[in-house]
Amino acid sequence: MRSVRVRILATLLVLAGVAVGGWQLLPDQGDDGRTITVGTTDAVTSLDPAGAYDAGSWALFSNVFQSLLTFEPGGVSPVPDAAEHCSFTGDDLRTYRCELREGLTFPGGREVTAEDVKYSFDRVKKINSPVGPASLLDTLKTVSASDRTVTFHLSSPDATFPFKVATGAGSIVDRSKYPADSLRTGTSADGTGPYTLASYTKGKNAVLAPNGRYEGALKDTGRPVELRYYADGEKLDAAWKARRVDVATRTLPPKVLAGLNASDPGQRVSEVDSSETRNLYLDTRASSPLHDPRVRQAMAWLIDRERLAATVYDNTVDPLYSLIPAGITGHTTSFFDRYPRQDAKKARQLLTRAGVSLPVRFTYGYGAGRGAAADEAAEIKRELEASGLFKVTVKGYEWTDFQKRWATGKLDAYAVGWVADYPDPDTFGSPLVGTGASMNTGYSSRTVDRLIKASQKYADRSEADDDFRQVQQAVAADVPVIPLWQAKEYVVSSEDVGGGQYLSDGTGVFRLWRLDWI
Repeated sequence: MRSVRVRILATLLVLAGVAVGGWQLLPDQGDDGRTITVGTTDAVTSLDPAGAYDAGSWALFSNVFQSLLTFEPGGVSPVPDAAEHCSFTGDDLRTYRCELREGLTFPGGREVTAEDVKYSFDRVKKINSPVGPASLLDTLKTVSASDRTVTFHLSSPDATFPFKVATGAGSIVDRSKYPADSLRTGTSADGTGPYTLASYTKGKNAVLAPNGRYEGALKDTGRPVELRYYADGEKLDAAWKARRVDVATRTLPPKVLAGLNASDPGQRVSEVDSSETRNLYLDTRASSPLHDPRVRQAMAWLIDRERLAATVYDNTVDPLYSLIPAGITGHTTSFFDRYPRQDAKKARQLLTRAGVSLPVRFTYGYGAGRGAAADEAAEIKRELEASGLFKVTVKGYEWTDFQKRWATGKLDAYAVGWVADYPDPDTFGSPLVGTGASMNTGYSSRTVDRLIKASQKYADRSEADDDFRQVQQAVAADVPVIPLWQAKEYVVSSEDVGGGQYLSDGTGVFRLWRLDWI
């Protein structure tokens, strides 16, 4: 999450003076009633969990909706949230069963039932939105509900299924409010998370109020929060400097990030390693000018990650040479091993053997206003065209339009950030390079699919290391994607707001409830 969860990262905010579900701000509440505002450039694709698989949307889902499971800060294994407990039955990892927690109610007051849980998972798969999370549930065959018990029947052994349940794809919705075969429209949401969505204005803000009905893993549902959405990093920076937001994250301009100093008065700065990656995705379909793997291999010989990180991102990101980032089981340097330096001669030899006309012409799309995406696109265009082997037409698109274009195969190449859905290498496998992957490059490899399936059989995830190393070797050879960089997570907040370091920690959960006045 998601895109995708193409998961692209996000952050959030709040407003005072709202009344929701019996909860109301009162003048004498002091700091407890003050809204914390969080600014971000991430956008929300949809308020319906069946229709979004991007970081901006999932950041909102983490707070408004509840899943059966969740992750504790820094945790590597899911823990119960809406569920009382969950476990696999038997040793074949094909049947997963959860007992629903008692006392859960939707904002309208209706009790949450096991049927609601079944309904929520069924509709994600039935709607199968091209920019939704259905692909994450590819091993889910059927769901059954009885009393407070929900049973998931899987098509193949999948030790990672509990991780997937804990994501935005597992968000529980009210079956009386969400249609079974289409996305819900409008600006409201009905979930059982720590916050209720008091109001939402697309592209402007989301106002969140603590949910007094919440029952789950959290002891404290936090302070009122308002998420404010900005068109680009420069506008977010201007809002931060004018103190129109209390917290700024995802994403300030690289030059601003490079100049952040924890010792500066009046602000708190959090900088931590992140599992967020950014990749260049290439259309492998027969109709694409990048269909021949030798053309894509030639591109891999020309990309200069070090220069990209230094000139475009002011060294606020690290060059990445593998599908799986550093710090995650299975990380390798497969692209460095195969393409250790920029070599136009090797690129030309590959294109000559492919018999393609030179220069190879293709379109490159990016999400306009997304961090330094425009400068990144210009640099990648420069690197590819400097050899005289490629001619790149670059165009930026509004975020929702951009998602639809890559989801429908209208772009030859496109760069997208990916935030881990959960702390496991599997989140960098099937959603990115498996057959029918969310990134929709048209890539399909029996070898890669077999290795991904094999990796899901291990309850001890460290045993999947070799499978993922082989996946990355295959991807480096086929090049449906070119890894570009691995991000660091930056959060800057006013000196009287704490908890910014918990907003994102690689578990896929965005903890607005950890923000507090100091």
